[in-house]
This record gives sequence, C-alpha cells and structure tokens, in this order.
Amino acid sequence: MSTPLLDILRRRIAQDGPMPLDEYMALCLGHPEHGYYMTRDPFGAAGDFTTAPEISQLFGEMIGVWAADLWIKMGSPAEFALVECGPGRGTLMADLMRATKHVPGFHKAAKIHLMEMSPTLRNAQSVMLADFETQWIDDLGSINPRLPVILIGNEFLDALPIQQFEYKDGRWWERVVGLDEDNSLLLGLGEAFQMPENMPSDTPKEGAIFETSRHLNQYLKCMDNLLINQNGVALFLDYGHFHTNFGDSLQAMRSHQFTEVLDLPGESDLTAHVDFENVARLARVDNLYVHGPIEQGTFLMNLGIDMRAKMLLHRLTEDQKQSSAHPDGCRMVAELSDSSGGSRGVGGVFQGDAKMGQGLTQCDLILGGLNRLIDTTQMGSLFKAICLVSDPKIIPAGFHASL
Repeated sequence: MSTPLLDILRRRIAQDGPMPLDEYMALCLGHPEHGYYMTRDPFGAAGDFTTAPEISQLFGEMIGVWAADLWIKMGSPAEFALVECGPGRGTLMADLMRATKHVPGFHKAAKIHLMEMSPTLRNAQSVMLADFETQWIDDLGSINPRLPVILIGNEFLDALPIQQFEYKDGRWWERVVGLDEDNSLLLGLGEAFQMPENMPSDTPKEGAIFETSRHLNQYLKCMDNLLINQNGVALFLDYGHFHTNFGDSLQAMRSHQFTEVLDLPGESDLTAHVDFENVARLARVDNLYVHGPIEQGTFLMNLGIDMRAKMLLHRLTEDQKQSSAHPDGCRMVAELSDSSGGSRGVGGVFQGDAKMGQGLTQCDLILGGLNRLIDTTQMGSLFKAICLVSDPKIIPAGFHASL
C-alpha cells in the first residue's frame, strides 16, 4: 500500500541516494503536506496513542503545582513566558491553568506560548485554551527576550529525529533508508564513521546499534541559551533511559499498535527513547544546573499526586462514586468545590481510550489514572523527569522528597 509521502521518498532516494534515518524520520513526522503531525490529531481512542495528560487530569494538575511553586521561588515576576513544547491538544496546559487559578497573580503573570508545528493541533489547542490569551510560536527564538521562562515538554524530546549507527567489522556505519529491487523502502548501511560522540565506554558487540540525535542536540542548545539569557527553568517528562547505552529504540505506532518503522510513511508516529544522561551532560556543558533525572512516578509522588487523588475521591458524592463512567473515555476533568465549600460539580467530560472507560465508575477513573501514571509496571518507571535550571538558588519541587 502506497502513501503520498512514500512516492516523494522514492523519488528523492532515486535522485539523491539513500537518506540518513533522521532525515527520513523528519519527513515522516513533519513534511508540510503529508507529515504525520501535520495532517491529524493523533491522540486518544480515535488516534494512535494516549499521553499522560489525556489519561488523567492529575498529571496536568501536578505540573501546575510544580510551575506555581517555581514561579514563587523565582520571585513571582510580574510577567513570565509559560512555554510548552509539543503541547498536543492543549490538555496539559488547560489542566495546569485550572490547578493554578487560585494562586494570586499567577494567571496575570503567565504569558502562554505554545511551540507547535501542526495546524490541526493548533486548532485543537485554541479550542481547549479559549479562555486564555495564547501565542503560538515556531521556535524558541520567538519568545520575548525580556521575559523569564518556565518551559515544559511532555513526550516532546522522544519525537525529535534520531540517527542510528551500526557496529560491523570493527567500524561504525550510519543506518540509512534506501530502496530495494522492488522499489520498497529498505534499511541499510551508508558511510563508515569514526566513533560517534558520547559513545558508551563498553566495547560494542558485532551488530550493536547506537542512537544519537543532532535535532535534539540543536534544540537543547537553543533552549539552554534561552534559559541562561532570560533566567529560566525547563521540565521534561519522557520515556527513555538514565544512562547512555547501545540499543535500537526506534518504534512506530499506529492505532495503538506497534508497526514497522518503514511501513506506510507519514501514517505512523515515530519515536525513540530519550538518552537522559546526554540531556544532562549537554545542559551542564552550557552551565545549567540539573535536577534528576528521576522516575516519573517518584516525581509525581513527591508533588503529592496521591493526596490529590484522595481529595478528588473524597469530594465525590456517593452517587458519583458508584455512577458509571462515560462510555467514550477514561479521563475525567473535574471542577471541585473551592475552599469556601461552594460546589462546582464533578464534571462529565471524559477523554482517552474508549475501552478504558467501559464498565468503570468515576472512582475507577481516578484510581486507574493514578495507577497508570505512577505504577512501576506502567508509566511510573519507563518515563523519567528532568529539570534544567539557570539559577542555582532555585530548587524545583518534585525532585527531592522533602520539597
């Protein structure tokens, strides 16, 4: 089965020769007309995957707790850039803003910036954040240079294109995408390379794969400069490994199932595990202070996600506790009673995986969402959190159990 992007790739490879894997990945995800992110909303039951903000409101609320605490530690600046890179539908930012609405001065000071390349997702974000003034940007250079910065990226770094190198016959060779005799895409070996940067000290075995990302390195360089020049903090949550190592982590996802990386280009999400040791190393080279990485479950527990879940359960009425969840999803967005005791009601808006909501009560939704976020067998261990800070006096919440 062909796709519009496959025809473009075939012509380009026939003309210019095999392309590096990161070039292939960049075209699959970001081609202006046929790129995966440019043509669809990939989230939820009707899409290809579900991210933490779509699973539970608890996630975005905890990021709101983190951001508000950080803003106060920064001296509560009258204005600051609240930046999200790869904001999806805008769900995380919407939950963050709802969770911080009672923090005096926070909403007035926050100037929301969303770095998003997809027209489809920009439209979804404009609906989700209709109550807030929002600026969409193409790159970090568009942020007002006068503003201090709080930057958030959830499952953003994993979508930055990667290179792969294969160890064969005592040398490293770059993996490239070419064409076989049937004009089908084929993963092969291109030019031989000297030892790639940031290589693990272990001796590689024959056939070992090493991944690196010049796209990620370039992004981090721009972001590090932004934080240094404007007094900023960045938080990234993503799936990946603590230490630089060998291995092939590139994967394709379509309709919540793994598929082949070269199958139907432009129709699948392509991601790779984040090398958090490399992220920390590059930040330190640029004179930033690094907190983490730590497991996502630990980070969220340090912020009090379990207490927030108990609060949500406590404020449900008995009827609400036993009532069935909406059949269309697993995510509940709830407006609960404020400190004065006035009821705001428990919402009936559910999003996410349709199969997750079937036959569940609202209690199930809260506890199930909590479990998916923090359990070590689900997202709690595979996903990591790391925080990069320009000011050594600022200690971000969530990375130390006592804070």
